[in-house]
Amino acid sequence: MAIKTKLPKRGMRTPTAGRVQFLTMMDAEVVAGIKDAAEEERRPAWDVMEEAAREWLKRRAKKSASKK
Repeated sequence: MAIKTKLPKRGMRTPTAGRVQFLTMMDAEVVAGIKDAAEEERRPAWDVMEEAAREWLKRRAKKSASKK
């Protein structure tokens, strides 16, 4: 017997691959800029934000390491 899988109500979505949802507040112009940049690069906005967050965390870690 074939297993039926439910599709999300809004259609196919980007796979989350173990990610969790994170709600935050940002300036509307910043959000619009992120969405525009993501669209230009044909990437989801969450992917752009995840990349930016990873880069920020790396810079922060380097800064913390240099203070020790």
